[in-house]
Amino acid sequence: MVSDWLQSQQRLRSGTNRAWLVLNIAYPNIPRKVFRMATVALTKDTFDATVQENDTVIVDFWAEWCGPCRAFAPTYEAASEKYEDIVFAKVDTEAHQELAASFGIRSIPTLMVFKEQVILYSQPGALPPEMFEDLVGQVKNIDMEEVRAQMAQHEADHGSADHDHDHDHDHDEAGVANN
Repeated sequence: MVSDWLQSQQRLRSGTNRAWLVLNIAYPNIPRKVFRMATVALTKDTFDATVQENDTVIVDFWAEWCGPCRAFAPTYEAASEKYEDIVFAKVDTEAHQELAASFGIRSIPTLMVFKEQVILYSQPGALPPEMFEDLVGQVKNIDMEEVRAQMAQHEADHGSADHDHDHDHDHDEAGVANN
């Protein structure tokens, strides 16, 4: 039982645990304590599970040497403490270059927002506090049924889910390519 507690503490320190950590105490009659972790450090081993097991995940791709990343950190940390129903995660792009590359991260900080395993937002740049607050509010209030309906319509208009979106033409309102 003590080893379980030590393992949970090690996961907490390494950042590989979920946003909520429940410490299991060896004595069942003693109430369990719940501790809120402000942000979670993600790795290639924990990224998928974190996104799949949580309704909303906001990921900050950052590096310690990055001035804008350091400037944005207090805004991100404050939001993580305010919105306990959202997982606020961080990916250190220096330590996890393969993970950052898999998402095409070329500029930092980059914010990526997942809701119900759908990427809703992915943009580089540090947001001022009021803009970040607005983004979080929009994510909390978005109708995912409508998002999925729009995705299905887009897929129907373009034939398949693996349609190349990096093409050299625009589409008119009917989805017809304008070359």
